[in-house]
Amino acid sequence: MGSVAHLDVLPVPRGGGSIGAKAKLSLVDALLAEHEVRPCALLALRWLARHTGIERALCLAVDPESGRLAGLTGLGVPPAAVDAFSLDLADRAHPLVVSLSGGEPVAFHDSGQTVPRPFETPLGHSSFHAVPLGSSQHLQQELGPGLLLLTGAGDGPVTEDVLWAAELLGTRLAALGYRRIQADERRHKRERSLLLAVIHAVTDPILLTDADGRILIANAGAETLLTAGEEKREGWRRAVALNNMLFSASHFTAESGPTRRELLLVDPSEGKELLFEVLSTPVAIRAGENGIVSVLRNVTDLRRATEEIEENYRRLRLAEAATRAERDRLDLILNSVLEPILVTDPAGNIVRMNPPAERMFTFPGRRNSEVERRVQANDAVFTSFVSNLYAGQSLRWRGELNLLDPRTGATIPVEAISGRVVSKHGEETAVVTILHDLTEAMEKALLYEQVKRHSEELREKVREATAELAEQNELLRRQAFQLEQASALKSQFLANVSHELRTPLNAIMGYTHLMLEGVSGAISAAQQDKLARVDANARHLLSVINDLLDITRIESGKMPVQVERIRLPELIDEVMTEVEPVIAGTRLAVTRSLPEELPDIETDRQKVKQIVLNLLSNALKFTPEGSVAIRLDHHGPAGEISIAVSDTGIGIAEENQKTIFEAFEQADSSYARRQGGTGLGLTICRRLASLLDGRIALASRLGEGSTFTLFLPANSRPA
Repeated sequence: MGSVAHLDVLPVPRGGGSIGAKAKLSLVDALLAEHEVRPCALLALRWLARHTGIERALCLAVDPESGRLAGLTGLGVPPAAVDAFSLDLADRAHPLVVSLSGGEPVAFHDSGQTVPRPFETPLGHSSFHAVPLGSSQHLQQELGPGLLLLTGAGDGPVTEDVLWAAELLGTRLAALGYRRIQADERRHKRERSLLLAVIHAVTDPILLTDADGRILIANAGAETLLTAGEEKREGWRRAVALNNMLFSASHFTAESGPTRRELLLVDPSEGKELLFEVLSTPVAIRAGENGIVSVLRNVTDLRRATEEIEENYRRLRLAEAATRAERDRLDLILNSVLEPILVTDPAGNIVRMNPPAERMFTFPGRRNSEVERRVQANDAVFTSFVSNLYAGQSLRWRGELNLLDPRTGATIPVEAISGRVVSKHGEETAVVTILHDLTEAMEKALLYEQVKRHSEELREKVREATAELAEQNELLRRQAFQLEQASALKSQFLANVSHELRTPLNAIMGYTHLMLEGVSGAISAAQQDKLARVDANARHLLSVINDLLDITRIESGKMPVQVERIRLPELIDEVMTEVEPVIAGTRLAVTRSLPEELPDIETDRQKVKQIVLNLLSNALKFTPEGSVAIRLDHHGPAGEISIAVSDTGIGIAEENQKTIFEAFEQADSSYARRQGGTGLGLTICRRLASLLDGRIALASRLGEGSTFTLFLPANSRPA
């Protein structure tokens, strides 16, 4: 939308009309044939564009419910802009609201005069006319149905044809709005009549109350409980007053959502107490006003019947409990025993068994011929055993049986103990048999023999192992002593050799430097090239010797640590300065990321610099193209400072990452072999980091680059 910066808010004189009656009649017929406001407005705008030269137009309609002037439709205006336009009619100072209430067309022209209050319309910065809809007599009494915002080729006066079309469109929109209001009122009356008919047809009391508890709608049942006329007796009115008090109190304690509760009221006609189940649901009555719909269900008889049923049920449960007492005690005894227990009648039929016995003598839920055969075999063995008890005169019988596990078919040896149950009259009523599984006892006996035999064998092996262990310990002690001596001699040898090598090497480097400087006379270009190579190889050899000396010192524990307070940004600047010639010889982009608030740390400055310089040199050496980055971070919770050196180089294979920090180890790649090196740099870095109570972490993927991160304590380190 464009903002109107300059305008003249002046009534526009009306121009003469030139459109024939036939064209006007076509618009009247089209508007009468259309029953929706938006198509009517669009028909009028198209008619104006065709007959009056209007280029772009916007129809704004008054929405009485929201009190806003909103976009209805447009011509030559994006639909999204039309739908988005809206202004509050309460803002009486707005130029468009003034135009709507004035009843006359107003021209908004860019005349150079600054507007006290600029505003925006979907027509942009173009000049336009605001033409109210409806007749002038109607507009003098109240706000019209809307406005037409019209823009054309010129800024001339509004013609009579435009005013006629605006008045016709306003009249049609007002008629459609009035028809819609009448239809809504008729529908509301019909729906209210149907609602009241449904409510009065329900026998349960139903009522609608407002937020203050006042009754708005009530059926006959609710009126009987909660209303009383002057003709009612005093007792009736008191009962109704009490019911209203109880009902109102229940509403104040109700929740915001649908609720279900019980309410005790008084029958006004008989004075008896009535128990109701109240179902309350909050509803919206109208805009900004809520109410509660309550349905009261008389549950007095239901509660009384429920209480009687509960009492009868309680008595029945007591009777059943008394009759089941003996059986429950028997079941408790049987089920508490882990051994299988079976009770048979005098005919030898099994009448009761506990769960362990059921697993041996009953079929599972799924039928299986093999399982059935095993169960039948167990039943036959058990029946044969019990028949021996009936054949004799003894009250007890003991024996051993071999049963089958129905599920696995394994043989289970059991000890069976049976006893007769005789009534007080001497009659035999049942036989109780307990089966004791002998599998565990037999396994324990066998296990005891095996343990005893193995114990003897173990005792002999322990004696032999003890003697052998003593011999191995003595051998290991001697080897450890020899290794310590060899390590000390190796370290001393490396130190001596390195020291002896450095003296002549320094002399070689000095004389080479003097010759390169021309002290001994001029030299040819070929000689200068050869001497430069001698100097470079000598420096490389000196670096290898220094690495060997560092390894020797660290292993012997003679590497000194000089603690001082250092600022890491300054240290990084020094490292970058030293490797600047190397960077200049590459095509790599080297960046660094240093946080603003990075605390100082106390540690060995030279060793930290050596580690960072080594990591950065490796990154530059093993990155053919791409970038190298140095990043510093402060990990407050962990109490650490990290210096990460990342590159986009050749990377390190996962199998080589485990050995890359070992002495004389290098990643196995043709590029790494072409770069040379002794394989001591990362070993020295890790050992120096450990000497400073720090650590080095590696993250790398082959062909994607590597990140070496040095972690140092942020707190002070004791010297």
